[in-house]
Amino acid sequence: MQSAGGAAACLSCGGGCSGFQPHSWRKACVTCSCSTADHVPGSNEEDDQQMGRLLTDSSCSHLTVKIKGGAGIRVYKRNRMIVTDPVVSRKDPTFSTMTYDWAPAGLSQKLAMKYMELIPDHQRPISGTQGASERRKQLLYQLPVYDRDPMACQSLASEEEVSSMLLYVRHYKQEVLGVGEVALPHEGGALREAAIQRMAKEGEDWSERTRTDALDHPDAGSATINPAAASTNETDETRYQCTGCQGEVAGDAPAVYAERAGYHRALWHPTCFLCSDCGHGLVDLVYFWSNQRLLCGRHYGQTVWPRCSGCDELIFCQSFHSSADGRAWHHHHYCCWKCGQNLDAPCHH
Repeated sequence: MQSAGGAAACLSCGGGCSGFQPHSWRKACVTCSCSTADHVPGSNEEDDQQMGRLLTDSSCSHLTVKIKGGAGIRVYKRNRMIVTDPVVSRKDPTFSTMTYDWAPAGLSQKLAMKYMELIPDHQRPISGTQGASERRKQLLYQLPVYDRDPMACQSLASEEEVSSMLLYVRHYKQEVLGVGEVALPHEGGALREAAIQRMAKEGEDWSERTRTDALDHPDAGSATINPAAASTNETDETRYQCTGCQGEVAGDAPAVYAERAGYHRALWHPTCFLCSDCGHGLVDLVYFWSNQRLLCGRHYGQTVWPRCSGCDELIFCQSFHSSADGRAWHHHHYCCWKCGQNLDAPCHH
């Protein structure tokens, strides 16, 4: 949605905002004070480039592709799905076409549609709908670019802070970041075999990649299957339990697997594949697996480094302001929105 002047209008306050006007350092609009994510600026192409940077050098780099002439830069291979249905009428047959801005990769259209039908209507990322806008809003909220790219940060004040950030990003790409895979509940073994083959092709050691695999760490998830049935030898009597809600997962229904949680004992209903902190569905199934929990990128980052309540960036310096309620600020961001005065000083705004 665009304002009359071409700037992205706010999804939260609607007509109350004339268009996105960025604050000099807050991740918010000067016009309405709502967050950048509430304005959904940018484009799908820009999002794909940012997602490509996130997934590059991680176990999910196979979901990216090199840009021709791009000096090794990789872009996200976002899976779009176009569904065409005949329109029944007395006249010549016509067809209605519906495009999903994103759909789980590697599925038949029939299974992908089963997955989409389990997602609430208002969250289905159909082009031009509220669901598509919500998806892009969650991309900005759950996976902020300034959590992974020093060039997008305004608060890094030293080489030491830049180094700390780069080490943090390298760690989560190697140990925490993943993208959920959708399959039928009995197909976990096949997903695992595909992952092993992919790692062998890329020259990586599967045993190192799967230190959190449920086979090696029995507490990785609470999902259970019939102990008499191995993942590659499951039967029609095998029962599957969602790691999220503990409810049963039907054998013919799509389920979400997370490689870092292990393919053998953990799977989720599509509507249960959520950030355990904010409770939102994980956008494009991108997750961070930490302490046996699914987290979005934003809330994983906050388990490692404090987040500034002023500029919304992670704080990589050792000295910062903290309040009794647990919030944190860069010292120079502990100030009033309107007058810029220190929040501990008297203020009339």
